[in-house]
Amino acid sequence: MFRLLAAILVIAMSATVAIAARAETKEVNIYSARHYDTDLSLYDRFTEETGIAVNLIEGDSDELIARIEREGKYSPADLLITVDAGRLWRAEEKDLFSPVQSDILEKRIPDHLRHPEGLWFGLSKRARIIIYTKADGRPEKLETYDDLADPSHKGDICMRSSSNIYNISLLASIIEHEGKEAAENWAKGVVANFARPAQGNDTANIEAVGAGECRISLVNTYYVGRMLGSDDADTRAAAEKVGLIFPNQDGRGTHVNISGAGVLKHAPNRENAIRFIEFLTSDWAQLAFTEQNHEYTAVPGVSETSPVPGTDGFREDEINASALGVNQAEAVRIFDRAGWQ
Repeated sequence: MFRLLAAILVIAMSATVAIAARAETKEVNIYSARHYDTDLSLYDRFTEETGIAVNLIEGDSDELIARIEREGKYSPADLLITVDAGRLWRAEEKDLFSPVQSDILEKRIPDHLRHPEGLWFGLSKRARIIIYTKADGRPEKLETYDDLADPSHKGDICMRSSSNIYNISLLASIIEHEGKEAAENWAKGVVANFARPAQGNDTANIEAVGAGECRISLVNTYYVGRMLGSDDADTRAAAEKVGLIFPNQDGRGTHVNISGAGVLKHAPNRENAIRFIEFLTSDWAQLAFTEQNHEYTAVPGVSETSPVPGTDGFREDEINASALGVNQAEAVRIFDRAGWQ
């Protein structure tokens, strides 16, 4: 009997130690849709400063969201990092995030770049800007997103597919500012000005505008900055052939996409995950986003250097990024009705 009790006690103590060890694990498990080698320096620096190891799984945003949902309470993931508020909203709708209260994050990240209840936090930004063929000169009547629907630009515009999250979020912002009817009229007007069916990605459309295949497009600043900073002379030359317009500078400001992160509901290393997000708002990490990956900082005043050579600061739209997700489904329906494939 005493041997049996002793054995049970040993097993119970071993289980307690194992649970405690798991709770004290010096690691954080990150599921990330950011496929940038430059981010590796962020992980290394975090480990150097904290002793917390970073375990990384990379994948497509929707695939990672589906994986976390499948794994459920057994998921090893502590943190989801992805690009665009629309994708963060998709994870939010699946009830994958757990709210975070952090004095550091609330102080460092502006209100409009974080979820009102702390479900996710924006960490870097890209502006969605208008580009045009430099050789043809700056088009007249092209200062705002609304101007893209003006009939004077008929046959001039190249765009990527309406299924792209960047375009969905832009239209979601127009819905929020101007209403559904105005947003649909805008989408139909832009489609009427297409030079060709929607196709390609932002890089392909930069190249098309630079080559004169069309005169106008919408792209993220990240892609322009990356091409201008390329080691390949032909890539730099292609980007140098386009002019840049930051829309709506006299009004609500230019639409921005965010890269952001949220702590997951079943995170086994919750405190480490929070600590990692806080680290990403440090001056060093924010400068890394700008200097290494051509993104704008989410934390104001950290960098005076533009991630896009030859440009200065700009007025950004300060709509709360969570509204972009809320209006996402309506934006998709409007694109469908407008014939924007």
